[in-house]
Amino acid sequence: MRQRIFMYLFVFSLLLVLFQYVNAKRVFEDLNHSVDKYKSLNIKFKDSISTLRDQLSDRSHFSIEGNEDALTYFENDGYDVSELIPYVKDELYKLNEIDGEHPVVPYASTKGRKMLINTVKILNHKWIIADFSDGDYWGELFLTYQVHSDRTVEFNLVESFLYPFD
Repeated sequence: MRQRIFMYLFVFSLLLVLFQYVNAKRVFEDLNHSVDKYKSLNIKFKDSISTLRDQLSDRSHFSIEGNEDALTYFENDGYDVSELIPYVKDELYKLNEIDGEHPVVPYASTKGRKMLINTVKILNHKWIIADFSDGDYWGELFLTYQVHSDRTVEFNLVESFLYPFD
């Protein structure tokens, strides 16, 4: 009788070990499949990050923030560029507040509105691009600027265009 009990225990133990082995094998294969899936996703994400980094670098190439020569130009004149860049932009935006036609935008507005500069990008220590609109019509400007020793900023229109009407 004892032999039968040991035999049943042995068979039961063998079945239990076999079940554990099959189950562990399935879990291990699923885990490997998941790891492979995550590795491929990781590669895709790294490629996406690399692509975005390249696009950001391309788009910020013509920007004063990434232009060491332009920043050095202002620093050599004693300016704190972290304060000067927003100051130059603010001075250009202040021209929106002048009564009458805009002093920099060479196009008349429509319907009693006023042409206003919306977005400003400082390219370097001499050039600015900006866009403007009156709500119906819009265009872009290419300006030069100069910061004088008394902290006044002079803007000169070089080129402009108004997008075609429909």
